[in-house]
Amino acid sequence: MFIRRTTIKSRESGEPYYTYRLVESVRMGQTVRQQTVLNLGRQFEVPRAQWGPLAQRIEALIQGQLDLITDGLDAQWEAMAQQYAARIVSRRNAGEAGDNGATQESDYQRVDLSRVDVIRPRSVGAEPVALEALRRLGLDVKLAELGFNRHQLHAAIGVIVGRMVHPGSELATHQWLQQRSGLGELLDYDFNGLDLSRLYRVSDRLLTHRAALEGLLYQQACDLFSLTETITLYDLTNTFFEGTASGNAKAQRGHSKEKRTDCPLVTLALVLDASGFPKRSEVFAGNVSEPATLKQMLQRLALAPGAAVPTVVLDAGIATEENLAWLREQGYRYLVVSRERHKQFDPEQAMMIRDEGATRIRAQRVVDEDSGEVRLYCHSTGREAKERGIAQRFSTRLEAALTYLAEGLHLPRRVKHYDKVLTRIGRLRQRYSRVARYYDIRLDKDPDSDKAKALQWSRIVPTDDTLPGVYCLRTNQAEWDETTLWQTYIMLTDLEAVFRSLKSELGLRPVYHHKSARVDGHLFISVLAYHLVHTLRLQLKAQGIHLSWESLRNQGSGQERVTVVLHRDDGKIYHIRKATRPEPHQQDLYNALGLPHLPGKTEKTLIDPSAEFSQM
Repeated sequence: MFIRRTTIKSRESGEPYYTYRLVESVRMGQTVRQQTVLNLGRQFEVPRAQWGPLAQRIEALIQGQLDLITDGLDAQWEAMAQQYAARIVSRRNAGEAGDNGATQESDYQRVDLSRVDVIRPRSVGAEPVALEALRRLGLDVKLAELGFNRHQLHAAIGVIVGRMVHPGSELATHQWLQQRSGLGELLDYDFNGLDLSRLYRVSDRLLTHRAALEGLLYQQACDLFSLTETITLYDLTNTFFEGTASGNAKAQRGHSKEKRTDCPLVTLALVLDASGFPKRSEVFAGNVSEPATLKQMLQRLALAPGAAVPTVVLDAGIATEENLAWLREQGYRYLVVSRERHKQFDPEQAMMIRDEGATRIRAQRVVDEDSGEVRLYCHSTGREAKERGIAQRFSTRLEAALTYLAEGLHLPRRVKHYDKVLTRIGRLRQRYSRVARYYDIRLDKDPDSDKAKALQWSRIVPTDDTLPGVYCLRTNQAEWDETTLWQTYIMLTDLEAVFRSLKSELGLRPVYHHKSARVDGHLFISVLAYHLVHTLRLQLKAQGIHLSWESLRNQGSGQERVTVVLHRDDGKIYHIRKATRPEPHQQDLYNALGLPHLPGKTEKTLIDPSAEFSQM
């Protein structure tokens, strides 16, 4: 900042006079412009030598640098700097209050600065962002239409926003709402009076309206982002329980996708559109057969009147021949990862569909003349490098285990019995099945005993081996070219990203409940939270902000609503409740979503201790 003197001619007399302004330089794109911060008027009787130190001191005070170093200013100029800085801050606060829909008048009080206190900090950084998505999708209105009373409505909003901002169990959410979050102030609702049991019961009530809520949120997303139903993605994941959950029929041991074989599991199935919005969810037992769930999920999926039947995209685990036959009977187009083990790929007949540095994708299209199905054999350089790396690690481990067995044939207290050594070799083949077929393993038996004599092995190359990095896509969508088929398939990667977000960002795991309905409700709350998170990400993406929800949540954290306690010279006490000023990166987030910078309203309470004492 600096002080500028400007010559102006009087409109009445034409005589020139001077006016003084406090000016700052502001960068706008590639240019720097100067704008007036404060008009100092005509009667500005400060020596020019003090202009620079005075402007610097005002700027420091505005930025909150309230130290005792005053750059050599006399008490007179320090008092002036304090006065000007207060006027600027007051005007800026009034402007921000106007953004909140309120006006703020100047209010000067004499207070004891040594007794200033700040109490009851409550977070309001990510909460208003989450509320914005919830209200934009009309979820609060829908819950009221479904018969949720005031307490049930705010409990539902509390658990959903809590899952977005502070993911955890319902117990952890209850503590967060009462002790750490300012969400209640934004809703004008006191969560301290909310019983924990009501928070548990509201998940049951949300679950009873699952179909209506999922239908509303998906339709709102379609209207908001102009989506069309052309692709349907379907996949499943599972999460684990803390405890045995012996009373829950869905809590079963199965193949854990998180390697938690020590825990009972529960399975979440999701149907999504091409944009990543959930269309339907369902909870199955942890040991459910994934292919068996497809018919149930798609049969209950209602299409808009006159809408074309979408193309269904599936992973190999669900794409059984029975399921594909059923999809054809129902008139569905499908694109699946083929289960065929040996994939024939001819580099000479393949076309390049992606060439980005080290990542190259080539595809060979083959049409089955009898069925009309298309096989798309794809080769990825990145996938090849990954598969070769995995194979090398497994080969190293297999050879180390074989070496250990071979050496043990000639050492005391080691396994030497032929049948036992043969059993161990079989176990190694099973453990390292990915690479075991590359090895010819021979175990020689001692003709004079039941012991093994020698163990030898050598590497072989199977004649039917597939080039590493090749996978096959299978479809009855014959009209699509190679690029369209491949780009549609990689949407499954987006679905995997949804599951990662649900687990890592939205508290899907672990599950602490044991009752089946409570478990389903817990998972459904995470799905609802994901609807809102995905809405926010797409809104911000349109504004050029490409961040994960975790990054956005961290970026919005740090802002709080606090109560400033001021003791007046007459013994009365002011309690001022308001939000702290957001950091610049938080302001960028608010600006992108059209939100005010100071969440909640400013509240002033005057306490008269003498009056309270006289009433006792």
